[in-house]
Amino acid sequence: MIQFQQLAILKESFPRIVKKEMLLDSTELQHFQNHSSALDFIVSVASDTFIPTYYGNMAKVVEENNIAEPEEKRLLELLDLHDNKTLSWDQSAVYVKEVHEGRRMGEPAHRKVISDKPKEEDYFYANPHEMHQ
Repeated sequence: MIQFQQLAILKESFPRIVKKEMLLDSTELQHFQNHSSALDFIVSVASDTFIPTYYGNMAKVVEENNIAEPEEKRLLELLDLHDNKTLSWDQSAVYVKEVHEGRRMGEPAHRKVISDKPKEEDYFYANPHEMHQ
């Protein structure tokens, strides 16, 4: 019963909430029958709000896309400046490093483990290559 109440609160807060099944008719949806993850990604990235059910691969990919988009635009601007000979290669390299500063570059990280609340700890499959101490 609690889950339905939470869903009702979510729908009340976001009255225009949609699922992919609401965006396409059954014939169009059939084209994605074996590619539902691709459709999920397209809809999630195009949405104003994305609420994952758990922090797995899809949530990470959508999050990274939303974070990377402004960075990609900035990097493209830098490349254009370099191509136009407005920025030297060395200056471009400095700016590219600044854009990426503080970002995790794909290396594994330690999962957060909460022994008395296992459902709140980081999902193992979201970080299967966890660093070992």
